[in-house]
Amino acid sequence: MNRREMLVGGVSVGALTTADRALARAPATMAASGLPMPAPVRDLPKALPVADPGRTLLERGWLFHLGDIPMPVPVGHEATYLRAKAGNAAGAAAMAFDDSDWQSVRLPHDWVAEQPFVETANLSQGYRPRGIGWYRRTLRLDTADRGKTLELHFDAIATNATIWINGSIATHNWSGYNSVYVDLTPFARFGDETNVIAIRVDAEAMEGWWYEGGGLYRHVWLVRRAPVAIATDGVHCHPRRGADGGWQVPVAVTVASIARDRSAASVEVQLLDVDGRQVASGQAPVEVAPLDRAEASVTLAVSAPALWSVETPTLYTVVTRLVRDGAAVDERRIAVGFRTIRFDADKGFFLNDRPVKLKGVCLHQDHAGVGVAVPDALIRWRLERLKAMGCNAIRCSHNAPAAEFLDLCDRMGFLVMDENRLFNPSPDYMAQLEWLVRRDRNHPSVILWSVFNEEPMQATEAGVEMVRRMAATVRRLDDERPVTAAMNGGFFNPQNVSSVVDVTGFNYYQGDYDRFHQMYPDRPLTSSEDTSAFETRGAFASDFKGHVITSYDTEAASWGDTHRKTWKNIMDRPFVAGGFVWTGFDYHGEPTPHEWPTIASFFGIMDLCGFPKTAFNIHRAHWVDDRAVVAIAPHWTWPGREGQPIKVFVTSNTERVRLTLNGRDLGEQAVDRIMGNEWTVPYADGRIEAHASSGGRVVASAAQETAGVPVALRLTPARTVMAGDDEDVQPITIDAIDARGRHVPTANLPTRFTVAGGTIIGVGNGDPNSHEPEQGGARSLFNGLAQVIVRAGSGRGRIVVEASAAGLKSARLSIDRLAVPPRVQVPATAAAMTIREWRRSSLYSTRPSPELAPADGDNNSWGFVRGNSPTPADKGGWRVYRTVVTPWRRIAADGGMIRLAAVSGQAELWVDGKQVATKTSATTGPIEAAFPAGAGPRRIVLLVNAAAGAASGIVGPVALTLN
Repeated sequence: MNRREMLVGGVSVGALTTADRALARAPATMAASGLPMPAPVRDLPKALPVADPGRTLLERGWLFHLGDIPMPVPVGHEATYLRAKAGNAAGAAAMAFDDSDWQSVRLPHDWVAEQPFVETANLSQGYRPRGIGWYRRTLRLDTADRGKTLELHFDAIATNATIWINGSIATHNWSGYNSVYVDLTPFARFGDETNVIAIRVDAEAMEGWWYEGGGLYRHVWLVRRAPVAIATDGVHCHPRRGADGGWQVPVAVTVASIARDRSAASVEVQLLDVDGRQVASGQAPVEVAPLDRAEASVTLAVSAPALWSVETPTLYTVVTRLVRDGAAVDERRIAVGFRTIRFDADKGFFLNDRPVKLKGVCLHQDHAGVGVAVPDALIRWRLERLKAMGCNAIRCSHNAPAAEFLDLCDRMGFLVMDENRLFNPSPDYMAQLEWLVRRDRNHPSVILWSVFNEEPMQATEAGVEMVRRMAATVRRLDDERPVTAAMNGGFFNPQNVSSVVDVTGFNYYQGDYDRFHQMYPDRPLTSSEDTSAFETRGAFASDFKGHVITSYDTEAASWGDTHRKTWKNIMDRPFVAGGFVWTGFDYHGEPTPHEWPTIASFFGIMDLCGFPKTAFNIHRAHWVDDRAVVAIAPHWTWPGREGQPIKVFVTSNTERVRLTLNGRDLGEQAVDRIMGNEWTVPYADGRIEAHASSGGRVVASAAQETAGVPVALRLTPARTVMAGDDEDVQPITIDAIDARGRHVPTANLPTRFTVAGGTIIGVGNGDPNSHEPEQGGARSLFNGLAQVIVRAGSGRGRIVVEASAAGLKSARLSIDRLAVPPRVQVPATAAAMTIREWRRSSLYSTRPSPELAPADGDNNSWGFVRGNSPTPADKGGWRVYRTVVTPWRRIAADGGMIRLAAVSGQAELWVDGKQVATKTSATTGPIEAAFPAGAGPRRIVLLVNAAAGAASGIVGPVALTLN
């Protein structure tokens, strides 16, 4: 591109608008200020479309307890007998468990991100204690939901989980990365009778050697569908190009039924183009038996669709509706892309029959401040940072990503290696692999399935047999995308898994590319992981004692290499499809090459906050082809080093680059796009500039300027607007500026901040050695930068962020909060201790004593009944209803109220042998009375006198509530 670019922090960018001067509180544009972050975007990003209208977010009203709560040991025969029965879970899984003093949290939630760093905790997990936690949620279902298909969807739980619904175990899950789908229908209660969800999360179970967090860290949904509906992940609609060049969209739809009778329906499918116009349609009948599934197939023909590519990620929409009796009862809207992929053993990867080098990064999913509970908007921002670097491919290492991540990759034009977590073909783990493929197989961004990462059994007969089975499962569900495995050795063993995958993945071992290609010329290969170079952002000299590593791209792990040498090895070989740098961002845990007090990695092209290291500009020079780029390292603020030599490193993708210092020509060099260009310059205060030229004229420039002492703070948002939906988040950069408004890259000082109109959800500064809390209102600048992540409040208004530091002028930032409707959430249910379990006596002709009770161990002569269960009409008389409850701690201490919403018949209410209320009318009505304070088990007795021929008893919910 032949337009001149402007400078941001020594990095050229295309045609920036002038930054909001209020951000800096100084008369300087961002281009002149040296801040190494892009100018704020002035618009809201487009929201992801709703794919499944039957899902509603279930992320408010959750209670959390850190630490395990052991199951109580049953005492006596009756307690043991009852423990074995459905609905009678004990301890924190019990419906009536006292959670009144648990912490209220909103999801997504990673409790580990809130913990301090502890030297005795696992280093690979980032020196943060993980442990066990419990979640509980009371859920009220409308009577209109009775008869519907009801599910709970947990998009991921870290790590192992047991889920109880209304006192019955609904499922176990053995991974922290797959979704957990729970059939709520058989357990559900409606109307005034509430449901209790209890979840024990075991984060002591580790699947990886990196920070994995703990808790319900992705979205949770309540799903309500018709009794005959499209199954979850039940639409497969990936476009295919035929041998004749024509395109088809085969749509396979799985229909599930909880109906009591065999049901007939019709599947109707539309294909919509990017403007919402219908370009094809079709339908097919389907018939499904009760509690069974059936499949319908429709094939749509499309003559000349617009193709999906990295540069133009054009998406169509497949709208699938299930129609019964002339009305649509269920719908899915799935984005698809028309594209072809091919891995060639000699020429690498082809997208739409055009060779495309995979310019990729490996990603873990955590971010500074929030751990693994990364909000959707922050996922988008991280992808935008990668896109700005020229990245076109992402390996999800080493696990399934969030669904929203892939939705955004589809829309932003990334190519994705989707990776399975656990290498195991046994049923539990094969189910995880099947889930991965079913969920993700419609995404045009997904181009590879990876069945494992670096498994010691990769070059054994057993390993080959394991991969054969896993690959066969993948191909049964998706025969379009190739299967790979990320191998770290064993390539030349007689038995190795490269013989049973479609594309061989090389983790490092770059010296073996040529040998492997010569021995197996028909096997396509890609670097699935490479580089493992070390950099500390903003540091330009290594201090191994202080755990600081230079950012000149000279240090790498013994198994890897520098960013530049690695990419050269890949670019020099057309048969290598591309590479995936370890890693795009720094991540918590795996603190290689150092241990305590280091708590995070040094591998990232960007740091934990997404602030760029020198590697960012190295890869811009490597990967950006559609515009001229140039960048200078290091910064140019070196007080006390006047006259001393400084290595100046320039990266560019142009033809030639000239360096000047304060206008003095330091010479011109032919650009080495891969290795970069170097000068040795005696340091002098002022301005050092790089002028990049192509075709004999300057097409891009970059500069670094000497900053003075810091005098003020500055706040720079990623966006000048936020959605007032109580969900939108964005990172805000904090830096110090001098009297001329220039970024001070050497500032390392404590800062504090407050937010009105929003909430701080995390803080960071990219220092892999920092032990400062990542939640709260304080963070030190590290080499000039820190980050605060803000979530917007609700409705139209302003978000005001203020930052302060001792001796510096404070900064104030105002962000427009727009009136964007929030996504619908299932309402939280008010706290109440529901009393569900009662024993009911036989009928008595005369009033019995309230002390009447069954003998211990008598499980037969008195009935077991629940609230909201009327006793059928009979000849009339008295019955005794008894229960024993231990009130919530707050009620025990302060007293409360007991409320029986509906009792049919005349009644007396007794608590601990004392009558507290009387109901004289035989018609159905409530009973309410004060519940006296008192600890321990409490006896509640209801005497009910029913008229002959009338139903009677407890016909509504019973609850203890706080005063």
